[in-house]
Amino acid sequence: MIAMLSLMLTVPMMAQYGHSPRYRGHYARPSSYSPLDMYFGLRGGGSFSTVSSDDPLLDGGSMRAGVNVGVVAGFQMVPSTPLYFETGLMYVEKGGEGKYQGSKFTYSLNYLEVPLLLKYKGVVDRDLSVQPFIGGFLSAGVGGKIRDFGHRQAFSSFSSDGFKRFDGGIRLGCGLQYAHLYAEVGYDIGLANISRDSFDTSRTGSLFATLGVNF
Repeated sequence: MIAMLSLMLTVPMMAQYGHSPRYRGHYARPSSYSPLDMYFGLRGGGSFSTVSSDDPLLDGGSMRAGVNVGVVAGFQMVPSTPLYFETGLMYVEKGGEGKYQGSKFTYSLNYLEVPLLLKYKGVVDRDLSVQPFIGGFLSAGVGGKIRDFGHRQAFSSFSSDGFKRFDGGIRLGCGLQYAHLYAEVGYDIGLANISRDSFDTSRTGSLFATLGVNF
């Protein structure tokens, strides 16, 4: 996460260097996309997530709603080609719910998350672009509760009886930008096994939608 934040701080200086006429050189080729074109954005939205687990006590196959909010930054990877790398820092809420021996249980998994995406900006007209993306995410658990309604107990989702704090996986989806306004939908496929039990596997999945602005 520190590396990603450092990148977000250093890329603007690189972009300023690239845009400066003093350093562009006599043989710079004209392009509809400026070298190291970049943007910053604010994001907020919601998600519907599940956790599939071999452990019936932790198999949250029913969707659980949550929120996600954060900041992103993207920069163009290749001059004259609208291919961008996007990262940032997000707070996301995932989790699941289900039943075990007739009793309901729910759990929330709250993360600080770093997206690592490749995004293509397909320009429709001057103000409108379609932006499909694919990549991954890395998450660190910062909170959450497991609630066992049958025994009326609650404890931390990341305790010894719960889940590991680290998660990561694949993200894919598509965004739409009109002027400075931005909207996207996507899906996270968790690849990391977040189960603490050596004989079980637990993985997250999350359908999300966000709104925001790009600057």
